[in-house]
Amino acid sequence: MEGLKVSDANMVVYLHPSKTNKINDAILRELSSLLFKFHDNFDGVMLAYEFNILDKNARILNGIHPYIAVKLKAKLLLFSPKPNMLLEGKVVKVTQGSIHVIVLGFSSAVITDEDIRDEFVYKTKNEEEVFSSKFHKRHVIKVGSVIRFLVKSLDEEVLHISGSLVPENTGSIHWLANHSEDLGVNDSEKKRKIKEESVLLDPGSTVSGEALSINNEHRIKKSKGKRRKSES
Repeated sequence: MEGLKVSDANMVVYLHPSKTNKINDAILRELSSLLFKFHDNFDGVMLAYEFNILDKNARILNGIHPYIAVKLKAKLLLFSPKPNMLLEGKVVKVTQGSIHVIVLGFSSAVITDEDIRDEFVYKTKNEEEVFSSKFHKRHVIKVGSVIRFLVKSLDEEVLHISGSLVPENTGSIHWLANHSEDLGVNDSEKKRKIKEESVLLDPGSTVSGEALSINNEHRIKKSKGKRRKSES
């Protein structure tokens, strides 16, 4: 699935001196507070992380409320969907005018009728609402289906995605996997897509990043060195 990446980041976490007796736990709390939120400096949502402390001799910062600066080398799994990317998600609701999807278990997406290609027709079967293909009887989208769809836009504040089923390579993952040849997808491409889809079941898998610092208020800042590099 597109939209997932692993980022290697140099980070600095600022901790209160009272937390030095359990510094690993304090770092875990700080990093965990960043999970499942969109961060501009990451350009994505942090899904998972792992870290190593680079310097065992943390530096104490002067001030009214002194803090300890701990340098980390972190690997971050980020979710960063962009327009025209292909995502996968599980259908949780179907209505005559829309299909509602959950992506990676936390981000919601909606595909409205204007973004559902004409091939799909809304029907009610055994009191169940579905979108069924006019050309392929087995290509059905219903609650519980895992579908591939195109990203139109992302609301970063609420992590809500607007999607589309207009392209022919979108629809039920199960049907697409069994009919990839009909869409002109070769075997190597099919294997790659199947491998990507496994990320849905393993969100802990890993993703290129920036040097960042995190203070006790959970704000993230680019390092001065990184800013100079980007300005040049």
